[in-house]
Amino acid sequence: MTVASQVKQTIASLKGARGTLRVYSSQTRDNETRSVFEGALEETNSIIEDLEKRLQTLEFEEPQYKGN
Repeated sequence: MTVASQVKQTIASLKGARGTLRVYSSQTRDNETRSVFEGALEETNSIIEDLEKRLQTLEFEEPQYKGN
């Protein structure tokens, strides 16, 4: 498995976790708990953005990984 495919798999997993955090955040009634979920959601979004940038760099530097 190439580094690019591992990064893509990680991004996909994080997007799934992001969806779960959104569901939990919307279903909770406790404001403090909602705040924790929203903080985790923001952090997850930041990580996804960073990894997507890294993936673009990988694909630019190593064109053979593009589309895999």
